[in-house]
Amino acid sequence: MSQASSPFSKQQLLPQEETLEIDKQKGELFIGIPKENQYQEKRVCLTPDAVNAITAHGHRVLIESGAGEGANFLDIDYTNAGAEITRDTKKVFSCPIILKVEPPTLTEIDYLNPQTIIISALQIKTQNKEYFEVMAKKRLTAIAFEYIRDDDGNYPAVRSLSEIAGISSILIAAELMAMPSEGNGLMFGNISGVPPVEVVIIGAGTVGEFAARSALGLGANVKVFDNSISKLRKLQTNLNQTLYTSTVQPKNLIKSLKRCDVAIGATRGKDRSPVVVSSSMVENMKKGAVVIDVSIDMGGCFETSEVTTHRKPTFEKYGVIHYGVPNIPSRYPRTSSISISNIFTPYLLKIGEEGGLEHSLRFDKGLRNGLYMYHGILTNKSVGDWFGLNYNDINFLIF
Repeated sequence: MSQASSPFSKQQLLPQEETLEIDKQKGELFIGIPKENQYQEKRVCLTPDAVNAITAHGHRVLIESGAGEGANFLDIDYTNAGAEITRDTKKVFSCPIILKVEPPTLTEIDYLNPQTIIISALQIKTQNKEYFEVMAKKRLTAIAFEYIRDDDGNYPAVRSLSEIAGISSILIAAELMAMPSEGNGLMFGNISGVPPVEVVIIGAGTVGEFAARSALGLGANVKVFDNSISKLRKLQTNLNQTLYTSTVQPKNLIKSLKRCDVAIGATRGKDRSPVVVSSSMVENMKKGAVVIDVSIDMGGCFETSEVTTHRKPTFEKYGVIHYGVPNIPSRYPRTSSISISNIFTPYLLKIGEEGGLEHSLRFDKGLRNGLYMYHGILTNKSVGDWFGLNYNDINFLIF
């Protein structure tokens, strides 16, 4: 049979191994990193070391001048790592792939070219319906890094930032207790003959675990409350020591809060954090005690909590110092930037090796889980349900 009359194309007649090679051609990525302009956001997605690894693989990185300064990474550090620097914000947003910590604003979306790929946080609670409609008009492909899963089914970005938030909560509490005007003058540390600081942690997830680890390391007496026995058991296993754990029973919780010097709120809910500690419970706490509500970004688990800022982080209620800054990791921008960069870098190198995002999405289920918009089509059920928008299952669009 002649080739002209063959029912198969040349591509279809190739052996399977050869077809895979054709599909998997290495692609050159062109990544833009704009300067974060949201209030008090100092983090950056890639460190100079990460940029060096990416450019060494033949990819291009364009960074807006000053993007890393908040995290103490200078333009010269990025230039030495192989990045290109520009002061032109629009030029950065014209790159085919954009990396951001915060979600792009409507103004920034306006700068984007159609079909751009954007990888950033989504922060669904801060968005509105119009936001996704504007993205759809531009036919953008968008990935939320907080929804990306790893091979074990965990959320690496969320876990990393939760580790920082957990450790930070204890360091912040230590600072607040030492404040001359407001603090109670107590110090973390197992000082001979001095009773240890009493810490109550509500929530036994990653934040609770790392808060407990830090508090125990500083010699505090720690009590952890959570309604999940399996979480409490896992926490004890991970810490490799026995500590006071309890389900959230009002009698035990009230008794512990009355005696504690520091209370950490670290519970999560589906739409908002459950309010576990009432106003009357806070009213009965010691004067000068410290409340760090890490759950404040989801409404807070203390009834008395209010959102505060890094500039004015605390307020006092019933003689108790409250700390309610929603974005605790941005207090430590360099550490947070390195942590985020460690998550982004392997994914970017993998996308480059596999010839682009389309191929990676097809074969990486965890990365696909982070996708919420594909060429302007909404693919995330949570977003669709939240804002009353139509969404499509990505598995039907990609294969």
